[in-house]
Amino acid sequence: MFRIPALRFINRAVVVNGQAGRFIATGAPVCNATDGGYRPPTPMIDLEDKSLPIPEYKQKKNEPLQLQKSRLLYQSRKRGMLENGLLLSTFAAKYLAEMSPAQTKLYDQLINLPSNDWDIFYWATGVKPTPKEYDNEVMNMLKNHVKNNDREQRFMQPDLYAKAN
Repeated sequence: MFRIPALRFINRAVVVNGQAGRFIATGAPVCNATDGGYRPPTPMIDLEDKSLPIPEYKQKKNEPLQLQKSRLLYQSRKRGMLENGLLLSTFAAKYLAEMSPAQTKLYDQLINLPSNDWDIFYWATGVKPTPKEYDNEVMNMLKNHVKNNDREQRFMQPDLYAKAN
């Protein structure tokens, strides 16, 4: 009779040489009939390894303003963390259409140059001071938006095509 070893899905911290590390595991099934069906996953990314380069953002040259605003509207929605997705998508829906070309460029730099989305969140909420290179009129607009003085409900992203209808 043929026996299939149980498959296990691994997605947690990995212990390497007795040291626990923070890894993103493959999440792929791992089985090995010779060792009882278990072997630790091969880590894909070591989050503590600072030698992994983060790709540098290259600003688009000669991008038409309307195309740039459309790209920024989409990028404001797809942040990778819900908090910034909600804050930036509601901000972009409210202010992006009326931004000048200079303000649009500042917003582009604000959401694309920092390598960590948590930094943007902390600056906008006032948890951390805003660095000088990002402390500008668009950041002030975002900080005012975050204060939510009008007490708007912001638990969903606005409709992407609301202006088109």
